[in-house]
Amino acid sequence: MSHVLAALTPPNRLAMVVALRYGLRIDDVLHLKTSQLLLGRFSVTEMKTGKRRRISITGKLQRQLLRQAGEVYVFEGRLDVHKPRTRQAVYKDVVRAAKLFRVSENLTPHSARKIYAAALMHDCGDIQEVQHRLNHSDPSVTMLYALSDLVAKKK
Repeated sequence: MSHVLAALTPPNRLAMVVALRYGLRIDDVLHLKTSQLLLGRFSVTEMKTGKRRRISITGKLQRQLLRQAGEVYVFEGRLDVHKPRTRQAVYKDVVRAAKLFRVSENLTPHSARKIYAAALMHDCGDIQEVQHRLNHSDPSVTMLYALSDLVAKKK
């Protein structure tokens, strides 16, 4: 993944870093507002589920995001600065970078969420903690995410 990240455009790389670090869906990352970043700790309402999640972004990453930030959105749109960057733009860049390095598995921005879950599962070993951090209602979905690295190895 580090090679793919290095080949992304700087804004898309930063968006993927946030997704990897916090396990957020890429749509939720792209909808971060500049005003939220100034607080350092804030709530994100997940677009897919409507659930709220507390995030704390401080230090180096916060400074990088503030340098990237637009007037309204941290990741502003290419054609309209009052709209966020599209997830399709990030998707196309990730797929392009994955092809560049001949990555055989299907690598997408959502893969960051699965990588986050697998790393967290290895670190804490508690599926309930992983479920809580991903804001999943169904533990079986969390198991698929948390063990996705083991499934990929068996192929």
